[in-house]
Amino acid sequence: MRRTLKILLIGILGILCMVISPHPAIASPVSTTAKLAAIDFTKQQTITVNVSLSNAANELKFTPDRFTFNAGKRYKLILSNPSGMKHYFTSKDFADAVWTQNVVAGNVEIKGNIRELELKPNATAEWTFVPIKSGTYELHCAIAGHTEAGMRGSITIQPSI
Repeated sequence: MRRTLKILLIGILGILCMVISPHPAIASPVSTTAKLAAIDFTKQQTITVNVSLSNAANELKFTPDRFTFNAGKRYKLILSNPSGMKHYFTSKDFADAVWTQNVVAGNVEIKGNIRELELKPNATAEWTFVPIKSGTYELHCAIAGHTEAGMRGSITIQPSI
């Protein structure tokens, strides 16, 4: 399992190096990948970000509604839904631009690709991930009418420094 994770991360990081560098000759995949292969992202300290989907007054908004992450850092979103109705945290393109370590909800740990998270009333979930691909991505609640009423935002991934 650990060897498979390391091989996967080496491949992802090699692609990341080629995407980030505007000059392919500078993107030396062998030396950069070799350096980054020594990084075990699962041992990095997580940067915690709390996110509220609505509130006790059932307002249709994310708090905060704008996020900025740095590629190569490990984050944990702690999502909570204090409202009386279910909501979605949906950002497919963002989900495709990160490596998800896991999502923990209740007594369940989910691994693999995540497209959206549905939080029922008074539920919480934790999503641990490492951003890989820089860009700005749309965030919204996929329930009909919620996006139009204000449940939207943006997520930006900045290139690693």
